[in-house]
Amino acid sequence: MTALALAARGGDTEAGEAFVRALHRDVRHYVTFLGADPQSADDLAQDTFLRALGSLHRFEGRSSARTWLLAIARRAVIDSIRYSSCRPRLSDTEDWEAAAERSQPRDVPGFDDGIALAELLDTLPADRREAFVLTQLLGLPYAEAAAVSDCPVGTVRSRVSRARTSLIQWLDEAEAEDASPAA
Repeated sequence: MTALALAARGGDTEAGEAFVRALHRDVRHYVTFLGADPQSADDLAQDTFLRALGSLHRFEGRSSARTWLLAIARRAVIDSIRYSSCRPRLSDTEDWEAAAERSQPRDVPGFDDGIALAELLDTLPADRREAFVLTQLLGLPYAEAAAVSDCPVGTVRSRVSRARTSLIQWLDEAEAEDASPAA
């Protein structure tokens, strides 16, 4: 990835396209799990790449291109949250939450598991969720996750460990609740 970014910096448009294709999925997953709603995740991913390609001339390759790009994605999400928190939210319907829920696809394999994981991740504190998503879902090494999160590696390890502990505890509690009516 870093070689593609450096080649794109040098003016190679094919390398730039390959760079975007190679990392688009990771960026989209990352912005989604940082709290972006699924509808705005594509926009945030696009904003991330626009920012990255616009500042590619400053990328020197001191970190991996993936780490650099995810740090840009993190800033894009923060900027989006700040922007949207200042704007009023409008809805055409009284019960917009129910309307949004009814419009979601239900027949997709793994849909319920994906919803359950998203709900569990949403209950984690933001710093733990970010560390967990970076390392466990996107597969970043702890050092790269630390660079993206702008914190020490030990802090990322601690956040991931605490996130795992919380998720396991919540899953055990849910299984116990499911088993108790049958007993």
